[in-house]
Amino acid sequence: MLTSPLWTLLVLFIGTTVTTWTIATGFHRRLGLRRRFRAFGTGTSSQAGRSTETHDGLRWVASVERYVDPLAALSMPEAGEEMSGLRRRLLHAGWRSPRALTTFVATRTLLALALPLLAWIVMQAWPGAAPSLAIQAAALFSSAASGYLSPVVWLNRYIRRRQRAIFEAFPDALDLMLVCVESGLGLDLAIQRVAAELRTHCAALADELELVCAEMRAGSTRERVLQRLSERVGLDEIAGFAAMLTQADRFGTSIGDALRVQADSLRTTRRLRAQEAAAKVPVKLMLPLVFCIFPAMFTVLLGPAAIRIWRVLIPALQSAG
Repeated sequence: MLTSPLWTLLVLFIGTTVTTWTIATGFHRRLGLRRRFRAFGTGTSSQAGRSTETHDGLRWVASVERYVDPLAALSMPEAGEEMSGLRRRLLHAGWRSPRALTTFVATRTLLALALPLLAWIVMQAWPGAAPSLAIQAAALFSSAASGYLSPVVWLNRYIRRRQRAIFEAFPDALDLMLVCVESGLGLDLAIQRVAAELRTHCAALADELELVCAEMRAGSTRERVLQRLSERVGLDEIAGFAAMLTQADRFGTSIGDALRVQADSLRTTRRLRAQEAAAKVPVKLMLPLVFCIFPAMFTVLLGPAAIRIWRVLIPALQSAG
């Protein structure tokens, strides 16, 4: 069990580390601003200042990667279905960086190692008798499992929230795209204009559409670009949109008519999903009603009667007996 001086030293160490990191970060930011002001005062171009800042940022990222790679190597899945599935889920979350997989696996490994250590420190510093060996083993195992699985749970929730936002904004994007196409714009310019208009409404969908425009400007075919879009988002509606545009290009049909039919279908699907969610509300309210609201109502309604029976009827029955 940790004594009080050791516990005090541990708290002082953590506080000193956090304070030093905060001061160093603030000094680094101030130094970066000072360099930019000096470059502006000497008349050098802003590109040089940005290159210096980028070089410093890349050097900091490289120093972090030296520590991230060994942690990621401890639990990195082998090349196969598990790794490809994890990469696909990271793409669905919008993380397209080459280091996203390594960073995610390293974070999961770090939490799986740090949480048991923290749990052990807390159990050793607990006032009074230390927990039994079985309780300590269960606490260490549960904290390690929580640290290993919590990033996956958080990633799945983030993917669902992002896909829901994209699905709810996509029919509006198709309506805007239809207006742009019918007004005379090409499909590429229409997608670019819709991405700019949707920036404040749904940033995730705007990023995906801007990436589509960038890939088409880079020379990729429209069919390949749309296929990549459906793979990155992971929604059946986006896959249907990509297949619809591909067929329209292949058979020479009107893109405006195809967009109108697709927008109507997606609006109907969005309305049906909203009605489905509204129909689930009474079922979800059943447990709070039964376990939280009904007991309070019964206590308020039947409490005075029960107290009166206890005070009047039971003494009368006892005296009669």
